[in-house]
Amino acid sequence: MNHYLILSTQISGENNRRVTLFSPDEGIHFATLYGGPKSKLRSLVSPMNSGVIYLYRDEVKNQTKITDFDVKNYHLSFRENLFKTYAASFATEILIKTKCAGSPKEAWKIINGFLDGIDLSSEDESRLGLIRFLWRYLGLLGVRPDSAFCVSCASSLHSGKFTSDSLSLKYSYSPFENGFLCPDCSSFQTGTFTLSKAALTYLEAVSSLSPKEVREIAVSGKTLLEMKNLVYNLIEQNCGSKLNSLESGIGIL
Repeated sequence: MNHYLILSTQISGENNRRVTLFSPDEGIHFATLYGGPKSKLRSLVSPMNSGVIYLYRDEVKNQTKITDFDVKNYHLSFRENLFKTYAASFATEILIKTKCAGSPKEAWKIINGFLDGIDLSSEDESRLGLIRFLWRYLGLLGVRPDSAFCVSCASSLHSGKFTSDSLSLKYSYSPFENGFLCPDCSSFQTGTFTLSKAALTYLEAVSSLSPKEVREIAVSGKTLLEMKNLVYNLIEQNCGSKLNSLESGIGIL
């Protein structure tokens, strides 16, 4: 028996559904769900539900059919909060487009940790949870910029204490070198995004601390926006195309 996460469902024929499944052992694959609107199984096989799915594989016809689904997690709060719904779709679209970053077992941990986490969180906490998910997933893809050292002079980006002066320092992201520039180097080179010390420190915390430790760090709305602009851009670039969930979720995500 394998545990699966339903990533998406699409109409196939008159009464059937083409279902995109994800498991830590098999990665992303597809199956057909047969049955009309009154089918009990059809109501269970919904995006973001996870549990044990029973499959029948017809090797001759090269078809896979869903025969039963023992749902373990419904993520019920997603139906009551528009942001959570779009955030979950955003995450699963990334997973599909990047083919689990080539690491289904690690992707399984990250995506389920994210979905389970925001299911139990407020909308504000979920917005920060989405930033953490995207930053971790960039790491899984192997394209996350180093948030510890300046990409130009190799100096530490986190030396010194937090003071009123240090909070006003600005760090920029260089797309050409996929790294961050310290305040001194930022004055000589042009970066696409500018981040405060608080934003850069939070991203480094996500990279190096445990999820529990990071959840205890408070973040201002301004800091959240700085990180959001950067990570949304980075993840879309590394998916290789526009993300439908971002386009349809404008004003929500």
